[in-house]
Amino acid sequence: MRKPQLTVWFDGGCPLCRREISLIKRLDSRGAILFVDLAQDQGECPIDRKDLLAKFHTREEGGPLLSGAAAFAAMWRQIPLLRPFGLLARWRPALWLLDRAYGMFLRVRPALQRLAR
Repeated sequence: MRKPQLTVWFDGGCPLCRREISLIKRLDSRGAILFVDLAQDQGECPIDRKDLLAKFHTREEGGPLLSGAAAFAAMWRQIPLLRPFGLLARWRPALWLLDRAYGMFLRVRPALQRLAR
């Protein structure tokens, strides 16, 4: 296994997040991603834990902290099957659209979490 190239902080208390991360873990056969479950892990947080739980965050090795659609795109780039979507998100208009869609998702996330429980 190689050293992880990306750290992903996720809300392990969220049923939607657990399902998505479970899928990404299965697709990450190269071990390119280090997953930090904020519901379980008491390790280091790059920003306030509350802010990490409110929005999806990642950090590429040696890079800045990313959030929202940019964070998802960074994660997708580490998964060969999803890499084309991550590369497409480097195009500003695509990232802008993805970020708007993610913002809409965040508004309905609490209702979706209740349904998923």
